[in-house]
Amino acid sequence: MPENADTAAGLAGTARTARTAGSRASAQQAPGRYRIEDLAHASGATVRTIRGYQDRGLLPAPERRGRANVYGDPHLTRLRQIADLLERGYTLASIKELLEAWDAGRGLGGVLGLVAEVHGPWTDERAARISRAELDERFGGSPDEAALAEAVELGVLERVPGRDDEFLVPSPQELAVAAELYAAGVPLAAISAHLRELRGQVEHIAERFMEFTTEHVFARYLGHRPPTEADAAEAVTLVRRLRPLARQTVDAELARAMRLFATRHLQRHLLAEDPEPTGQETRSVALPAGTIDAVRALVGEENAPAFIAAAAEREVRARELDVLTTTHRQSGQIDQIG
Repeated sequence: MPENADTAAGLAGTARTARTAGSRASAQQAPGRYRIEDLAHASGATVRTIRGYQDRGLLPAPERRGRANVYGDPHLTRLRQIADLLERGYTLASIKELLEAWDAGRGLGGVLGLVAEVHGPWTDERAARISRAELDERFGGSPDEAALAEAVELGVLERVPGRDDEFLVPSPQELAVAAELYAAGVPLAAISAHLRELRGQVEHIAERFMEFTTEHVFARYLGHRPPTEADAAEAVTLVRRLRPLARQTVDAELARAMRLFATRHLQRHLLAEDPEPTGQETRSVALPAGTIDAVRALVGEENAPAFIAAAAEREVRARELDVLTTTHRQSGQIDQIG
């Protein structure tokens, strides 16, 4: 049966209650022997899900006793392992590969330890809660449903089940930055647009850092699928050591870049009466009315010209960087051939 996103999402949703339900049921269920209904109750999974796991080869076949199929504690343990991995975002295909390796005697404890370490917090910051009244007060004093919906979509806020007047704040620092920018006069729409752009750039940096460390560090430990018990344990130690390096590097480089560009911007404004020659003349460019209206709605009438100019300049620089990157890669390929 082919795997799809809906199936995985549904199973992951079931997985979120599996361990809790299993803990409650285990206190009531005599250990060792289960009918499929009892196993479903003890694990938090459904009967249909259990049968689906059997069909996929994720769950061993039950013991046949007369006309009844009897499951044991190993089946319950396996269901809880599957639930945990699903909740962490693994697909059924990858879970099957891990479990098959475990059944072959290669061990799964180290792998699960590595999974837990990677999925653990990557920051010392702790989530907080904020009331709707406090949120409205920090952002203008009146409700803004559109801005609220966008904040939830971006993950800056998370809704609390059963509470319309309270939100979870995964990163209080990020919300505090938004509040400071708003207090400084930046429109909420512009803050959201900036966050979307920044998030894409930061995700690119994170991806490149992972590619770099995987190639030069983790490849030796993760060459096997899944890795051996010893290699997985060593990789856990390395994750703990390398965890802060990405943020430290970005912090240092951001500080350097901010000093450089802040100095340039200050000089530009202080010397506005005698600007540095650019060698380029100023020209007018016609833009569609719809584009102009969208920009005005985003940043306001007075900020529209600067926004358009900055967007065009950023696009030009991005293309220049792409050309430099492509040239560098081609040069490297030629060197390797030579």
